[in-house]
Amino acid sequence: MDPDTSLRGQLLIAAPSLRDPNFLRTVVLVAEHGQEGAMGVVLNRPSEADAEEVAPALAGLVQSGAVVYLGGPVEPQAVVVLAEFERQDEAASVIFADIGFLGADMDVAELSEASGRARLFAGYAGWSEGQLEAELEEGSWIVEEPKPDDVFTGAPETLWSEVLRRKGGPYALVATMPPDPSLN
Repeated sequence: MDPDTSLRGQLLIAAPSLRDPNFLRTVVLVAEHGQEGAMGVVLNRPSEADAEEVAPALAGLVQSGAVVYLGGPVEPQAVVVLAEFERQDEAASVIFADIGFLGADMDVAELSEASGRARLFAGYAGWSEGQLEAELEEGSWIVEEPKPDDVFTGAPETLWSEVLRRKGGPYALVATMPPDPSLN
């Protein structure tokens, strides 16, 4: 894979044709994409699990009452934290702008002072070598530039439609599709 074609830091919007229940109407932030495959987190699948109860050690990072998001089907027991960093060098890995991953060895007290918003994800989405490229070629994903507010949206249930509308053109029409077009 050519490094210039990496989708790191991009959004993948599930095309209406993507019927896999793990990714139906999802918006995925690509965190890594290279020769070995790709990894990202689903941004618009909140769970009902309270973030402070699931990861009490990380409670200082998230707002009271925040929930854990379902980041993807891979390693659903693993907690991944995305945060907005005031200084990029504080992130374990910067994905785009000032959004990055919390390092496993990061002091949560220091991070809560060095970061703005944070969100906890259970699991992540992963693709083996060439898998994402094949899915893109078959039209399963639509690529779009992210905005920091996409990562921390307060309305995850409308993120899929919002990002498609923002992309414009024929995608704005796709954004109006009902979840089950056969019921239309």
